Amino acid sequence: MIKKILYASAILALTACTTEQKPSTEYTVTINSDQESSLVFLTNYDTGEKIDSAAVVDGVATFTGNIEKPVLARIITNGKRNGMFILEAGNINVASRDSIIGGELNGRLQEIDSQLSQIMEEYESINDSLKVEYSEIYAAKIDSAQNVAMNENIDNPIGYYFFLQNAYDMSLDEFNKAVANTPSLGDYARIKDLKDAKVKKSETSEGKMFKDFAVPVDSGEVFHLSDIVGKGQYVLVDFWASWCGPCIRETAVIKDIYKEYEPKGLKVLGVAVWDEPDNTKEAIETYELPWQNVLNAQKIPTDIYGISGIPCIILFGPDGTIVARDKYDDELREAVANAFM
Repeated sequence: MIKKILYASAILALTACTTEQKPSTEYTVTINSDQESSLVFLTNYDTGEKIDSAAVVDGVATFTGNIEKPVLARIITNGKRNGMFILEAGNINVASRDSIIGGELNGRLQEIDSQLSQIMEEYESINDSLKVEYSEIYAAKIDSAQNVAMNENIDNPIGYYFFLQNAYDMSLDEFNKAVANTPSLGDYARIKDLKDAKVKKSETSEGKMFKDFAVPVDSGEVFHLSDIVGKGQYVLVDFWASWCGPCIRETAVIKDIYKEYEPKGLKVLGVAVWDEPDNTKEAIETYELPWQNVLNAQKIPTDIYGISGIPCIILFGPDGTIVARDKYDDELREAVANAFM
């Protein structure tokens, strides 16, 4: 429950703006950046498609174009994912990751942010000894505020964004029912992909046999998961990316597990997904990850295993059976400990 509450702070980074929409209306986006001469990409968050690109000149990247309806957009600089905002007609100024100015939807979202911030501040003001006792109450408040925001904006990108926050935790049946109740959600590419991912995830859940995948590596050879999984030892596979904060935090837990169980026969493997190889290499060096890492896997394993969010950590048994999946922190430690009992 505490994890749910803390997640709300990530939502505060999303801001947006809009005006009354007309077909093929014009937008101008200015993005402040201290990375002079860098190429900034504007991408459609839903489809992943590149909308436009611009170089940073005198600390600003400027985009102009036409758009038929608002879309949730993401900024990518030097291969690294940065802030998100709603791209639509009008003038949009992205001063920083959490400072995006202008428009009707932006005003709505500012109000949502304010509500969530107030709930977070109330929770943080509670004496530490009472936080566990009150965590479920405040988690419910966060859920309620998010659900109201979703329902009131279900016909625009704000509602879509908040729906996604809940959708990742839904079962396949719950997900299908929710989309059926709001057919417009079915038009989003991520919603379609998420449904497919949930099916794939059910096929690679605990107790199921591993599915192999192949990734080309720098040497010109091809890495197969079956090269190490199903070979008579436990294998802990961490699907991660350098830009993913939770992934980096979880490496501390994996390091502890590696130190204790690698001498007992545990194999640890990192598989970098949705990441630039150079950024992955830098993170491996910066965070001193001692285990083998497969670079540039992109969507190959995530499509097969139905991974819609990272980190995704899977413990495979000696015969390749999936022993544990999607466990973190103490639950991950416990799963590995139980395997070696």
